[in-house]
Amino acid sequence: MKRVELKRRFGPDFVAAQQARYANRPRSGRPLTYDIATLEQYEPWRLWLDAQLALLPAADAQMFEGKLWLDESHWPSIFELAAGAALRTSGYDVVYEREFDGKTPDWTALNEDGSPAMFVEVHTDQPSKETYGRIRGWQSLNQLIAKIPVGVVVALAGSPNGPPRPPDAGTAKKLVKELRSRLLRSPLTSSVHAHGYTFVVRANRFGPLNSPNAPYAFFEAPSGIAGPVTAERLRREVDGKVRKYAAIAERYDVPLVVAVGAHRFTGVDLDDVDRLIAGQAVITFQFNPGDTFIGDRTINLAHPPRWTMPPELSGLLWLNNHPPFEATARLNSQAARPTTITAPPRDGSSLRGALPDEQGMRLR
Repeated sequence: MKRVELKRRFGPDFVAAQQARYANRPRSGRPLTYDIATLEQYEPWRLWLDAQLALLPAADAQMFEGKLWLDESHWPSIFELAAGAALRTSGYDVVYEREFDGKTPDWTALNEDGSPAMFVEVHTDQPSKETYGRIRGWQSLNQLIAKIPVGVVVALAGSPNGPPRPPDAGTAKKLVKELRSRLLRSPLTSSVHAHGYTFVVRANRFGPLNSPNAPYAFFEAPSGIAGPVTAERLRREVDGKVRKYAAIAERYDVPLVVAVGAHRFTGVDLDDVDRLIAGQAVITFQFNPGDTFIGDRTINLAHPPRWTMPPELSGLLWLNNHPPFEATARLNSQAARPTTITAPPRDGSSLRGALPDEQGMRLR
């Protein structure tokens, strides 16, 4: 059998081009995808992406190639590819964004005769655009503080009025200049107020903590993503997908499945989805040591939020956010058009794979 070599769109030449373009920029000036695009530890990610694009028509592969390394479309692109991979693993032939009655579901699983067997829409739960700006802003300030030649740890003082906003570039330079002056003049100072921000010097009973960046300062910056972790936003988006595509699923009498994944910044995982389906009263927050405000969340313990899948939704596919981006099914027992996700065997052959359900069994 002739061996076909995988085309490397994201191989050494791609890595070198990304490094040439961004390596000399400060971290805040690089795409947030830069590490995945260049670091050796992410080579399995890039190989997986190459393999997925190789399965697509040229026009679709080129479209994904252009979107994959943009911050705001990186994870949606990965999850769309992961959903296609899950369907292929389950035994289906698939097509991307084929039109049916004016609607273009992300994936259509096909029967052997080419007719639709299932429509699959993909949703990515990800932060707002403002989140990316906050992260870059704190990264920029972090880099400036890291040049102060005093080996202490500084952090922002807390405020009850909400999460702090990162300073603009001009203000950042002014407040770091003031912070540098105060720390050099009095290394044992406990706090510095400058240009609307109050910095505290981390200390214990023996004095200021030593900077891990010694002999320079270390800034415990806010993460930019602190707050409650909940799958309710994801649920609303899934319900919206169902309303949009239910009619064509009914028209062609096929199951409608929504595949979902979560950007790492959201903190949402499959446990959060399962708790929402089960109506469990659990409150979760995510935060880093530098976060001074993590928000709040109120729930009725007697009647916690609970998601009942609409009957038009045949099931949910949860997509992991790390290679090989495996899928886990949550089927709707009350679906108008039930599905097992897996394709029927063709010509008596066995399936190439199946998706695990919540017990780790194979769906039949």
